Amino acid sequence: MIERIQQHFSASAELKLHASSLMAPAIVEAATLMANQLKQLHKILSCGNGGSAGDAQHFSSEMLNRFERERPGLAAIALTTDTSTLTSIANDYHYDQIFSKQVRALGQAGDILFAISTSGNSANVIAAIHAAHECDMHVVALTGKDGGDIAGLLREGDVEMRVPPASTARTQEVHLLVIHCLCDLIDEQLFG
Repeated sequence: MIERIQQHFSASAELKLHASSLMAPAIVEAATLMANQLKQLHKILSCGNGGSAGDAQHFSSEMLNRFERERPGLAAIALTTDTSTLTSIANDYHYDQIFSKQVRALGQAGDILFAISTSGNSANVIAAIHAAHECDMHVVALTGKDGGDIAGLLREGDVEMRVPPASTARTQEVHLLVIHCLCDLIDEQLFG
């Protein structure tokens, strides 16, 4: 069992090192876009399913509260947290619309949708991207594998941060590290 644990740690470390050189430019681009829009008093709406929902909430909490330094809260909303809203939309309309209806209600031109999907094929995240574009919002996508359907939806001015092909667990581990990189770079750009 100890050997199995060591294999997990090694696989995670190897993927993170490999991904760092491939993903660094996109992470910088995404963090710069986010910082610039926050400076202009726009907000970031985040969404995802399962572990990616947890990541959306994690990102939002780091923005609203603090990351590694004392600073004012930054405008971020996780669209994954309001169970009454999620279940009413899923019940009255369809599960695929749980994020897009919130984006249309809360999003404004210049805001950012932070769309997280390890496969890049989550139907409700894809619908949220369409809604964000309708609202003239920017999209920052955090994906894996080949980027899935999300990769083909992104427009000029959007950013995709794609983890190289790996298992879902390893991809999610890199996603968390990317989120921490974004938080650090946003703080650095806004607060020095």
